[in-house]
Amino acid sequence: MTSNVYIISGPCGVGKSTITKGLARKLEKAVLVEGDLISAMFVGEEQPAWEEKLSIVWKNLSSLTKNFLANGYNVVIDYVVEDELEWFCKELQQARLDVTLHYYVLCADPEVLVERITKRGDINMIPRSLELLHQLENKKENAPYLYDTTNKDPNRIIEEIAGNITRYNS
Repeated sequence: MTSNVYIISGPCGVGKSTITKGLARKLEKAVLVEGDLISAMFVGEEQPAWEEKLSIVWKNLSSLTKNFLANGYNVVIDYVVEDELEWFCKELQQARLDVTLHYYVLCADPEVLVERITKRGDINMIPRSLELLHQLENKKENAPYLYDTTNKDPNRIIEEIAGNITRYNS
């Protein structure tokens, strides 16, 4: 039986957490893997350099995903994908698991992101979120996978994603 991996990317404020939690609840036999929680496992004053930390997080995302897939689970991943998608796909292919990968890059109007982030009280995240929005929207590889959340109800987004309307072809 084919399992599914849903990778939901995008900057802070687009609704990744809301969408991934709802999606994981909607799917049968599913788990939610949050990259930020893996990143938060690093504690103490001594932290690896950002590139090393990111590499370790992605290796753990890959290991967890493969383990859950091998046990028949669908996997929903909540994490920003910058340049890791091709590597991640190769990891899944090497595991020889029967899996369909669904990739979405959530985006929204910049004003909406600022408003959402301000409501959460994370105003220090605004510059990074806007930078990531610009970066992700302008990356040609992402063009087919962009999903604008600006004026959409989260439940509608979850329904559309669960309906498998976008697949990543690796």
